Order: sequence, then structure tokens, then C-alpha cells
Amino acid sequence: MKNILEEVKGAKTVAIGGHIRPDGDCIGSCMGLYLYLKKELPDTKVNIFLEKPADVFSCISRLEDIREADAEDTTAYDVFIALDCTKDRLGSSLGLFERAVKTINIDHHISNGGCADVNYLRADASSASELVYELLEPDKMDVEIAKALYIGIIHDTGIFQYSNTLPATLNAAAELVKFGFDFPKIIEETFYEKTFVQNQIMGRALLESIVFMDGKCIVATVSKKMMDFYGVNGKDLDGIINQLRNTKGVECAIFLYELEALTYKVSMRSGGLVDVSKVAQFFGGGGHARAAGCTMNGTVHDVINNLSAQIALQMGQ
Repeated sequence: MKNILEEVKGAKTVAIGGHIRPDGDCIGSCMGLYLYLKKELPDTKVNIFLEKPADVFSCISRLEDIREADAEDTTAYDVFIALDCTKDRLGSSLGLFERAVKTINIDHHISNGGCADVNYLRADASSASELVYELLEPDKMDVEIAKALYIGIIHDTGIFQYSNTLPATLNAAAELVKFGFDFPKIIEETFYEKTFVQNQIMGRALLESIVFMDGKCIVATVSKKMMDFYGVNGKDLDGIINQLRNTKGVECAIFLYELEALTYKVSMRSGGLVDVSKVAQFFGGGGHARAAGCTMNGTVHDVINNLSAQIALQMGQ
């Protein structure tokens, strides 16, 4: 696939969707593509389906157009484009994907073997946003499209710190910046800036973290009770896992937060010694060698012990 407009040519209805609990790349790639198709296909009905994004992404144009799929919606779209995930992570929009006349999947996760009629999959790409950028015609983009894609790229590369940052990634970012948006402000507001309560719960998580495996692993947990006490949700916990990974001597960082009784959302980061995507895949999740996640059941001790066993296999312990 070289041009997304060619793939949706003739379609009267197009739907775009991303994974549950959307992160910066998912939101950026979905919104960038949505804004592009709305601009280039004014006579086509284009809808975007995602869970409500975190407030930090409010700088993206037309974010209010996002809707959550209705389980009773039996619409059969001419095209459904799934971004940054396989279809099983589409959540409530899965039914729309499966009823679509034509499906397209754009993703950079190594665990994705393709789930659509047309698949554009590149595990060497930094982000789904970078892949979307490759499929758009530069002379048909505008500042709002560029801003959305730039946000996606910086969030999946840790502002170009992660090993998935390649020359092509930096070239794409440079071309996007040429559109003239305030990129330092975007980095500050969407990546670094935290509310007071977000800083409080991050401090609490770091204070109660523990190291193990001779200091090479670190883990922190946030319970549902703790989240209720501070009045936060999962979107407010962004940044904790990266701060854990920055601990000197740590090769693998683990962060858990409780979704409901005996169910935890797991995020992992690696310095390179451990391929956390393999750990996540073992427990039904996925991701990249240095950043991955999954959802696990059991007590917090069960979850940590099970993760530790898989990490230890790679660390030779």
C-alpha cells in the first residue's frame, strides 16, 4: 500500500478505529488520518471510534468528533481502518470492523500478523503515526494533520529517545515540523506536564516501588483504592512506567494498576536486555521489544511472580 486515498477510493462511508485505552500514538495516528480523509473526501461520511482520550490531547483539532461505538450499531461501512492494533483490541468497534465491506490494518507492532483485507505492517517503524504519514500526500496535508501525527510519533518514541527512532522517523518529524505548529509547547503539554494530583500519585507509586533480581528489575503498583483516593483514572498514570525505567541499574521496569478486583493492566519497559514484547505475548498482550503491555488476572503478588518468571528466563536467572 502506497496511498491511503487509493485504498478508500469510491467509498461512501469510512470508519477509523484504534485500540482500547488509546495512547498518544493511537490518538495521533487516528486523528491525523481522520482529519486528512475529512479534508480530501468531503462527500464521504468519515467517522472515528475511540475511547475518550486524555485531556492532554485536547490540542488536536476536532477531537470532539471522536465517538465510542454502540454495540447495537449494525452499520456496515464501506471501509474500516484499524490503526495501531489488531482487530481483537478494537474494543466496542470490533463489530463495525467485522461488518465492513473492506478492512485495512495499519500497525507497527511485531506481534501483528495482519487481520484485514489490506495490511500495512512494519515492525521497524517507530509508530503507527509514522506509517500514516507515509501513506499521505504531503502537499495535501495541513498544520492540524501534521500536529496530530507529530504527537503520535513523539509519544511512541519517548521524544526520540527510544531505540525505535530511526533516520526515517527523524526525517518524518522534520517534515511535519515545517508546517509551523509550536512543537516545543506540544512536547511540554502532552508529554511532560502533569497536574498536581498526577504528580502526587506518581510520587506515591515511586515511593512504594521495590527492586528485585539484584536491582535489575523494579515494580510499582497502584490499587483501585489508591486511584479512588486521589480521584484519578488510568489516563492519569501516564509517565510512571517511564520514570521507573529511568532508575539507575534497572534493566526492566514493571508498572501495574488495578482495573477491577484481581485484574491488572501491566506496562513494561526494557533497557534492551529483556524483550518485554515476548513477556507480554506470553500473557496475551503485545508491543515492542522495549515497551509492551498486557492485562493479567490474579492477586498483585501472583501477577508479579508470573511476570518475574518470564523475565528471569531471559536474564538467565
